[in-house]
Amino acid sequence: MKLTAKEFRGEKNKRLTLLGMSGVGKTHLAKLIGENGGWYHFSGDYHIGATYLKDEIINNITKKMKQDPWLQNLLDNQSISVNSQVTFDNLEPISAFLGKVGNPEEGGLEIDEFIRRQSLFLEAEINAMYDVPSFIKQSQQSGYDNFINDAGGSLCELEDKKLYQLLAKNTLIVYIKTNKEAERVLIERSKNQPKPVYYHPDFFASALQSYLEKNSLDYVAQINPDAFVRWVFPRLVEDRLEKYQALADQYGCAIKSDDLYHCHSADDVINLIAGALD
Repeated sequence: MKLTAKEFRGEKNKRLTLLGMSGVGKTHLAKLIGENGGWYHFSGDYHIGATYLKDEIINNITKKMKQDPWLQNLLDNQSISVNSQVTFDNLEPISAFLGKVGNPEEGGLEIDEFIRRQSLFLEAEINAMYDVPSFIKQSQQSGYDNFINDAGGSLCELEDKKLYQLLAKNTLIVYIKTNKEAERVLIERSKNQPKPVYYHPDFFASALQSYLEKNSLDYVAQINPDAFVRWVFPRLVEDRLEKYQALADQYGCAIKSDDLYHCHSADDVINLIAGALD
């Protein structure tokens, strides 16, 4: 939805899709812009976990619980039930499902299972993003004037031109662009708390082979899961930044994370986006 600043300001029903790395400020923008009401906040990751990966997440939780004899007994006697535990503010079960590749004795997943889960997540994210137009319609029927699609950091990895065109037709794609310091903070955070993420298959295959060679490892089960995430994350950031920019250039606009953090109201955010369109 390519707009001029004047057109964007004058829109009665503003619709945005936020693009950028996890932790760059997408949810912060969504909450700030919706502070006065009137905005429907659609979380792509929540929809993925609560809808498309719900059964897989429950199965994963159940499997982990069965490793504890006491919990296994409660499950067998139907004394407890398991649900996905995914909420709008708690997406940890999705991360736990994605997992990290590497030595199973150190909490890693075997390569085939890791790739299976990555593939399921990709399919789920694509399906979730194709649901955006229907959620826009539902939000308007529920009385919301405006809509914000708080998309996951891996939106740039989907390689679905039809989907990107659909999002661009129904929303203005806004890329939140980090500076070098913000990138450093994201990378440092990943070193301290290495978390599971989705990788594009080509990127993952190349990175995995490079890591094995650099560390003189013969097979994936020798990899320490956290060590691999710490090593690969800076490379993932670099790879994704180019993809984000390409999507913004073709379908939307870009704002700077520095400028976003100087916004203190919904009007500030609207002005920032309008400025980017100019």
